[in-house]
Amino acid sequence: MSRIEQTFKALNRPALVTFIMAGDPDAATSLEVLKALPGAGADIIELGMPFTDPMADGPTIELAGGRALTAGANMKQTLQMVRDFREGNGETPIVLMGYFNPIMQYGTNKFMDDAATSGVDGLIIVDLPPEEADEALSAAKAKNIDIIRLITPTTTMERLPKVLEGASGFLYYVSITGVTGAASADLSTIKPHIKEIKTHTNLPIAIGFGIKTPEDAANMGKIADGVVVGSSIVQTIVEKQDPQSVSEQVKSLASALK
Repeated sequence: MSRIEQTFKALNRPALVTFIMAGDPDAATSLEVLKALPGAGADIIELGMPFTDPMADGPTIELAGGRALTAGANMKQTLQMVRDFREGNGETPIVLMGYFNPIMQYGTNKFMDDAATSGVDGLIIVDLPPEEADEALSAAKAKNIDIIRLITPTTTMERLPKVLEGASGFLYYVSITGVTGAASADLSTIKPHIKEIKTHTNLPIAIGFGIKTPEDAANMGKIADGVVVGSSIVQTIVEKQDPQSVSEQVKSLASALK
């Protein structure tokens, strides 16, 4: 059983999934924040892979990727962050989230090898549709890395079987039509869609995009197995430059899901 599966099975509440950008604002601060997240209440951590052309990210996360790259971030540094994290934490799942270009440039098979030995549990590759994912999916499965698929409000029931093909770990429900941090999710709009999706899969569903406050998290937790908070945490990192401030924010989000 994977760490992701174990985490969802062990919880009797929605999981808190937190996102930070690897290397933002610098390698040392980013690693300090990463190490502090589980103690603050994060159940699963998404670690962004910095990339120059992030098509699904709003200004907050796009700027975070830019800061990380300016500070010298690269894929090897991102994987080293995971290794450093694993020295003190062997339980909290880490999911790398980003785009396929850096993985392809690294070498897909080599990336999966190095990701697995670093302690990565899952991958969210935003711009890799199921129809183009055979190579990455095969390489990931060989290393027991979950491929977590995105579902959106515009995903039809006709399209759903293709999206579910090869998916594991959990499903990431993008709650808004737009980029990260751009709007707030509407519970009444997405509730029936998630209910329908659950009739086709046993995978947990985590809702992301547009969840910023403890109140947002509590509301989305009523209909999902997990909630993802990213942009507001990234904003705290850049505004406060203080890992303790991030921990306090994550504690408040975690409390809202209990």
